[in-house]
Amino acid sequence: MFQFSQLSAVSEKTTDIVTWVSLGAIAVLIIALALICIFNKKYSTSEIAYAGICLAASFALSFIKISPVQYGGSITLASFVPLLIYAYKFGPVKGTIAGIIFGLFNFISDPFILTPYTFILDYLLAFASIGLMGFASKFGKLPVTAKVCIGTVTVYFARFIFHLISGFLYFAEDAVWADIPASNMFVYSFIYQCVYLPADCAVSAAALAALAKTKTLDKLYGIMTKNQKETSVSAEQTKTEE
Repeated sequence: MFQFSQLSAVSEKTTDIVTWVSLGAIAVLIIALALICIFNKKYSTSEIAYAGICLAASFALSFIKISPVQYGGSITLASFVPLLIYAYKFGPVKGTIAGIIFGLFNFISDPFILTPYTFILDYLLAFASIGLMGFASKFGKLPVTAKVCIGTVTVYFARFIFHLISGFLYFAEDAVWADIPASNMFVYSFIYQCVYLPADCAVSAAALAALAKTKTLDKLYGIMTKNQKETSVSAEQTKTEE
């Protein structure tokens, strides 16, 4: 059995390695997005710009938080909302990519993992779940308020599952608290996630519902759509002139 000091040393070494991997991954993603924007019309310049704005807003909001549990697990000031808005507007694929980048930013700003498995679950897959919001816009004739709330709950449910598995692996090391019975690892992980994730979900859902009710969300999407059309027209004119 490891002692906590030994486990921390392992974590620091693993964290350092994965930090560099994360920096490389972010660089690759940015280059990939730039190439897609240049050679593939699936991404417009405005979509890249909005992704950057939403990422910056989400990252800034992620620092306004309270942490009811030790070693992670924070309730933020609706840090997912800007990227949920982006995913709702631009779809699941683009939302997933933006979510992964956000997860990598979160890891680099406050890195702590025990194994590469927890890194993949906590910072890649959990944040990639933001892309699920992209399906919410296709929920038939439901009001926008209902769509964004259902989408938010779906995103957080997926995030909960990934964090739950990661927490199980974390507690299974049985070196964090030596007296925890191994048979109860799943229960401890479940309780751990319940302390902060439902509250964070409620904050995000409430924020999006308020934006939808006040028609602010519609105005934002109107601005995005207008800029998209202007960008497309400009690109077509440039192509014609050439």
